[in-house]
Amino acid sequence: MTASYKGQAIFSSGPCRFAVGRRGVVLRPYLAIGVPAPGSEIIGPFELEVVVRGRLTGTSESQLWSRRDAVVALLDPGVPPSPDPGTLDDGAGRTWSDMMFWSYEEGETVDRGRVRSVAYTARFRRLIAP
Repeated sequence: MTASYKGQAIFSSGPCRFAVGRRGVVLRPYLAIGVPAPGSEIIGPFELEVVVRGRLTGTSESQLWSRRDAVVALLDPGVPPSPDPGTLDDGAGRTWSDMMFWSYEEGETVDRGRVRSVAYTARFRRLIAP
């Protein structure tokens, strides 16, 4: 099975790892809302974030750029109120629905023999409506 976002196997050219971000609740100190008391109030849960780290690979520079462009083409504009969420699938049996692809960053490039590759970090978030 292949890792994908919105049914597109954009991570399949090289190895990748999925990690779930911070979980729990958002707290706001009482002092921040003008209550002179120790402690905090619960605002709500953190938005779910899934981070994908891996390498895109290609046998030529143009193939590698095509794969980079395919990933970037799926970035949501991030403009409320209507991001275009989709299903993120790790290819190993875990899926996350209603995820917005909001950030992509490239890292180190490596050429080994006939394979060219670039490291990346892609971030996905499930937004919570107010």
